[in-house]
Amino acid sequence: MADELFPIGDPDKIHGYHAHVYYDEATRETAARLRTLAWSSFDVKMGRFRDRAVGPHPEPMYEIVFKADLFPVIVPWLMTHRDGLTILVHPESGNAYDDHANWPLWLGKSLDLRLDWLKRGNRAA
Repeated sequence: MADELFPIGDPDKIHGYHAHVYYDEATRETAARLRTLAWSSFDVKMGRFRDRAVGPHPEPMYEIVFKADLFPVIVPWLMTHRDGLTILVHPESGNAYDDHANWPLWLGKSLDLRLDWLKRGNRAA
């Protein structure tokens, strides 16, 4: 019955993750410190600061892209180093809508993503 209610994904199709670190004018410096520390501590690809809402993201953010095998190391690190920031962690499965809408992990408060943006063609975010 539960399978009928929620999309079921295949964990073997997850080839990586994105962590979106949200900030505003008051927390940009905190976000910058976290960005520098994460970039120097892990083998990740770091996205640039997006100082306005883009794609499905309702607030300014940057992303940290990492391989699936780093999940058990980076996620606990983000939990303990986020310093009050909101972070969305989602898989990269090839289905951007499900990745953001059905399989997100929120650190801090969850935000209302603009999922309609993803429905218009299921674009990667």
